[in-house]
Amino acid sequence: MSTERKAIYPVLSRSNQIFERSIGLIPAGTQTLAKGPGQWVRGVSPKYLARGKGSHVWDVDGNEFIDLHMAVGPISLGYAYPAVDAAIRAQLEDGITFSLMHPLEVEVAELVRDVVPGAECVRYSKTGCDVTSAAVRLARAFTGREKILSCGYHGWHDWYIAVTDRSAGIPTGVRDLTFTFAYNDLRSVEEGMAEDVACVILEPTVFEAPKPGFLQGLKDLCRRNGALLIFDEMWTGFRIALGGAQEFFGVTADLACFSKAVANGMPLSLLTGRRDVMRLCEKDVFFFTTFGGEALSLAAARATISEMRDKRVPEHLARQGKKLKDGYNAIVRDLALTSATACVGFEYRSLVTFQAPAGGAASALEMKSLVQQEMLARGVLWGGFHTMCLAHTDADVDDVLAAYRGALSVLKEALAAGEIKARLRGEAIEPVFRKTTQFHTRPRKT
Repeated sequence: MSTERKAIYPVLSRSNQIFERSIGLIPAGTQTLAKGPGQWVRGVSPKYLARGKGSHVWDVDGNEFIDLHMAVGPISLGYAYPAVDAAIRAQLEDGITFSLMHPLEVEVAELVRDVVPGAECVRYSKTGCDVTSAAVRLARAFTGREKILSCGYHGWHDWYIAVTDRSAGIPTGVRDLTFTFAYNDLRSVEEGMAEDVACVILEPTVFEAPKPGFLQGLKDLCRRNGALLIFDEMWTGFRIALGGAQEFFGVTADLACFSKAVANGMPLSLLTGRRDVMRLCEKDVFFFTTFGGEALSLAAARATISEMRDKRVPEHLARQGKKLKDGYNAIVRDLALTSATACVGFEYRSLVTFQAPAGGAASALEMKSLVQQEMLARGVLWGGFHTMCLAHTDADVDDVLAAYRGALSVLKEALAAGEIKARLRGEAIEPVFRKTTQFHTRPRKT
């Protein structure tokens, strides 16, 4: 491991100047919540990135960071990845969007069918919530039912966001159609299941591994009750395995939705699944978009999936991610911080968790904010996740672990002194949702 990295807090004058121009012009200041100022320690974190190469990014002030965020998921191979960028440039010479269909629509669909279990049919859109919403609409059309059971995050569209505390503007009737269930708790799904449930939709895993039989149990329960099972594979797709969670866990859903990793940063999402369900998109279910067949993103997807297959990218992500996960937990043990923090989850994408000290001296978010502040000062763009890409090298891993040793040493000192808040150089990060589990569940059957 390289020696502990010295803290040098970045100069952010250009970032701050640009952000001032956005105030009152761009609501919330950002197009993507996880990239916005509320998720980063203000006064310490850059607000705008200018470029990226491999696993590194540079902000508008010229500060360089190892990126563990990967554009909130889409960068699976690395920034400015040569084979993908070459494919985009080649297609750009011929055009971007056309008046008729483009052959890439068929070529990429064939490639997806080859690598994704259960992908008998494929449709495209641009964002993850587009295809999860299309999947829900398909399930309703196929089953003739309206109610939805969901678990996890599925985007901003009405049917899902109605169950969160950010549901303003959504009609009451829509809110009454979606209910949540607890992950790894088949009983909670059974309690919500009824003859009016069209589908069960969930992220097959986030950071907690499914208990033995849980995913298959969901599939069997849906079969018995005439509902469809939908996997939201925005994070697992092409990362946990080339064929996503369906390949990794050996359970095939009726419909599966993908985005993020599939095109290495270009905007593309996929709806895949059973032919008898997907055929409703031909006439009965309207799911058509002007940019669904946009050729630059499809060219990027073809190159990205090919690189992932040929270079066995999921194995690399797991290998490098394991080094970070194990290395973090080893440092935590060395510093006697096991009661305060840990790294959990799968190797391809793990999560650093925090436990607030007794007595209310600091919150878990404040502890995370202090570590984020110190990681940024040591040249690591860190939001609590290890989102791995092909470009993350052994040297990157060593540098990140060296930064962790320095940042966690600061955390240890601050905890001992009861000075977590005092050590922060700016406002702590904010929670996205006030409540994320055990809410809007369906009343139990009597």
